[in-house]
Amino acid sequence: MRPTVLAVLIAFALPAAASAQVANLHSGAITAAVQKAIDDPARQADKSDDAHRKIAAVMMFADVKPGQSVLELVPGSGYWTRVFSAIVGPQGHVYTVWPAEMAKYSAKSLANWQKLAATPHYANVSVLQQPGAHLSVPAPVDLVFTAQNYHDYHDSFMGPVDMASFDKQVYDALKPGGLFVVIDHVAPAGSGFADTDTLHRIDPAAVRKEVEAAGFVFDGENNALRNPDDSHEAKVFDKSIRGHTDQFIYRFRKPAK
Repeated sequence: MRPTVLAVLIAFALPAAASAQVANLHSGAITAAVQKAIDDPARQADKSDDAHRKIAAVMMFADVKPGQSVLELVPGSGYWTRVFSAIVGPQGHVYTVWPAEMAKYSAKSLANWQKLAATPHYANVSVLQQPGAHLSVPAPVDLVFTAQNYHDYHDSFMGPVDMASFDKQVYDALKPGGLFVVIDHVAPAGSGFADTDTLHRIDPAAVRKEVEAAGFVFDGENNALRNPDDSHEAKVFDKSIRGHTDQFIYRFRKPAK
């Protein structure tokens, strides 16, 4: 996907996911910590995106709590990170990974992110620059999260990345019982990874199979970002669908033992 990476990182094309199957999915009240984070005055510029990005539903599904540690893959504009930072608070931490292969296409965004992470308000946020194929984190985390970027790891510009090894690295980065949440644009059923570098979409079934192969247990899906009107045939940047793509939200759990 090359120079279009910057658009992927900053794109606000978010509406899709899947249907709930697991009994422990969140379905009701927003926790006080999540609501307080959403209301943080420091994210005033993000407010206009909250409705279509379903920020409350995503945070509740990710089950993030005060004091936890989060590893976010490819933070882009920092939309999700700002909320994670506020939820986990001063006793928690947010590690944001900028793969070297992506950073070279988005030097300005990376520089802005480094500046943001250096501000006192985001003292609990760290920037990790590392090769896409070699994921590492200073300490085990409670949650690994990626939005609209899992498909990028399949593309040649990223190395390419050995996804079996990468998903195992995600697994190893998590504490026992930790969660891996993946949000991405839906590709046609049965297409596998054929559209990751063209339409910037990925087949949810292929993602599930790939992640489970690393030892994860599928822990449910959420349909907050679903859009049945998306044909799955247009590039996610096409004006006919941009900002309204069908997206799946999958949650995987590392077994506690």
